[in-house]
Amino acid sequence: MRALGSSEADEIARRFPKLLRRVGGYNIDELAGGQPNLARLLVGSEGTLAFTTRIELELQPIPKHRALGVCHFPSFYKSMDATRHIVKLDPVAVELVDRTMIDLARAIPMFKATVDRFVVGEPQALLLVEFAGDDAAEPTRRLKRLVELMGDLGFPGAVVEITDQGFLRAVWDVRAQGLNIMMSMKGEGKPVSFIEDCAVPLDDLAEYTDRLTRIFHKHGTDGTWYAHASVGTLHVRPVLNLKLEKDARTMRAIAEECFAMVREYKGSHSGEHGDGLVRSEFHEAMFGPRMVKAFETVKDTFDPPGLFNPGKIVRPSKMDDRSLFRYKPGYATAPIETVFDWSAWGGFGPAVEMCNNNGACRRTDAGVMCPSFRVTKDERDLTRGRANTLRLALSGQLGPDALVGDDMKATMDLCVGCKGCKRECPTGVDMARMKLEFLAQYRKRHAPSLRDRVVAHLPAYGPMASAFAPLMNLRDRVPALAALSERLAGFSARRSLPRWRRDALKDAESPAPTEQADVVLFGDCFGRYFEPEVPRAALKVLLAAGGRVAIAGARGRRPLCCGRTYLSTGMTAAARAEARRTLDALLPVVGRGGAIVGLEPSCILTLRDEYPALLPGPDTDAVAARALLFEEYLAAEKKAGRLALALKPVARRALLHGHCHQKAFGLVGEVAAVLSLVPGLEVTTIESSCCGMAGSFGYEAEHYDVSLRMAELSLLPAVRKASDDDLIVADGTSCRHQIKDGAGRQPLHVAQVLERALG
Repeated sequence: MRALGSSEADEIARRFPKLLRRVGGYNIDELAGGQPNLARLLVGSEGTLAFTTRIELELQPIPKHRALGVCHFPSFYKSMDATRHIVKLDPVAVELVDRTMIDLARAIPMFKATVDRFVVGEPQALLLVEFAGDDAAEPTRRLKRLVELMGDLGFPGAVVEITDQGFLRAVWDVRAQGLNIMMSMKGEGKPVSFIEDCAVPLDDLAEYTDRLTRIFHKHGTDGTWYAHASVGTLHVRPVLNLKLEKDARTMRAIAEECFAMVREYKGSHSGEHGDGLVRSEFHEAMFGPRMVKAFETVKDTFDPPGLFNPGKIVRPSKMDDRSLFRYKPGYATAPIETVFDWSAWGGFGPAVEMCNNNGACRRTDAGVMCPSFRVTKDERDLTRGRANTLRLALSGQLGPDALVGDDMKATMDLCVGCKGCKRECPTGVDMARMKLEFLAQYRKRHAPSLRDRVVAHLPAYGPMASAFAPLMNLRDRVPALAALSERLAGFSARRSLPRWRRDALKDAESPAPTEQADVVLFGDCFGRYFEPEVPRAALKVLLAAGGRVAIAGARGRRPLCCGRTYLSTGMTAAARAEARRTLDALLPVVGRGGAIVGLEPSCILTLRDEYPALLPGPDTDAVAARALLFEEYLAAEKKAGRLALALKPVARRALLHGHCHQKAFGLVGEVAAVLSLVPGLEVTTIESSCCGMAGSFGYEAEHYDVSLRMAELSLLPAVRKASDDDLIVADGTSCRHQIKDGAGRQPLHVAQVLERALG
């Protein structure tokens, strides 16, 4: 939802003069005259006078055509000064994006690509200027006038013109998440809301913001800015750490100086959001004692017992009453020896506190986040719920040892580690990594179960198990053995297990020695022991694409492993050992500029995501930078003009299900792009959340039902609707297993599709 532009506000004021809300105090002028409209009195009363059981809205049509100009400025002051000239072009919106928001948005995966498209160079501020109308030519004509005006103001070539409606919406989506983007700032200091609703006349906006910035600097801090430049209401938040008493005192000092300056400019403390618990205290200075007394009379008339939203608008508490703080001075989290490196956030506690309760994780559409909440609708099974529980445990509010207790384990139980929050949470809460940290801490107090050990040590016993594949696979052929495996180890008897293969992939199949290869294939345990046709297909395609290809090996020792099975069970010492062994084997490849190509998203992306936090250092960073998914590598080769695969048609249509980690890293597009290399193949991406298998999660007896419910949200119904001739493509081994079990179709890895298409 956008704020009204100046022209919209003027039009509404002309047509509906009594409907414009005022959000300071009460609209007591509505009581004047013989027949007051009490509904208008209630507008902006913040629930202090009544509650609403029914409301009737008069909707207005949305203009059919839109055009957007992104105006770049070399300084914040110049952007504010230009606003008063830009509004004369009659835009429907003029919204500010400051340098801080640009940088923070670029650090959030779901916004980075969009920001990189509409931000040119290193501007200190942007103004998003939109024009709209029912005449298709009018918004574009006004956009051209904006370009001319910017040139006249001394900023030629400073406007990115956007008429593509999809891109335009994507830009506004970034702006709409402005608050959450600002709150993604890492560290103890956060942008704090207490003067963010002030409004001043446009002619004073540049001077006001400049003076306010100097106030911030005087108090040793800075502020973040965004929002509604066209109406002089900028959401500014000074960066403070309210866990410190000195910063709590600084908050009041800044508020008093800011509000005094706003009154000097004859502006308003409350320009959009209302008075609330923060600004109500300052009503007497803003309105005078007579008006404050009138506000109290209105309140007492409507609500004599004072039950409705007490402390707002009238008889308020102090804005810096410590009891109102979420993190009050003296708040602290218990120090723990973490397994992962959380230094970028200032520690594990501050990383958890990145959750600001915005609730974006409560979405129930076909996006990734949060798959467990989508099926249970339980706040506990939500990124926000888990983060708040972790925060309370770390700060001692749940009692001693709560972090490693059974209640915390239950809270984290249904987190499938999809990494959806890593991409889709506007403040960047990475619950998947937090769960791994929790598991590591939990494992210090609790021994692993038999099932944990079976899952974790798969890389160690895999070579021997594959040699005895027929014996290992008896579990799914003899019903009594399936029931026994559920009783002894907790693997659901209703779920088939991956089939061990005697023809497992061996390092000896490497087409070339590792030390001579330009491309090394990282053979994950799942493809190696359960689906060797997948890595063999990838080898054929990579060889056909040219270059020297090898299987990444450890010189005669046990095959390499990313260590993910150990991470997922909390056995981080073993995971670190596997990571170190893998890094040592891959560093020579990286040193000569080779590429490390993987097939299983959860494995190869472990090198990019978990390794830098598990074993921070230049070696890890070097390997992470060269670790690519199969489709990423081919897409990059295609873009560089080096890919020359001769492919033939294999099918008319392919349905693509993206692995959660592919989605988290924004890589599903690369899969679709590589599939489109096949002549005549129409690729349709299934809009789905997690498939529900999530590694070993879907095999576990207690999670079987939840796992299938996740799959039934959108994935399995879409697969069932596909024709028999359609290809089903899924790069994740657990995704393929879920689709086969739940829909009776055998999906293919993208490498298998390309192998079929080789001429």
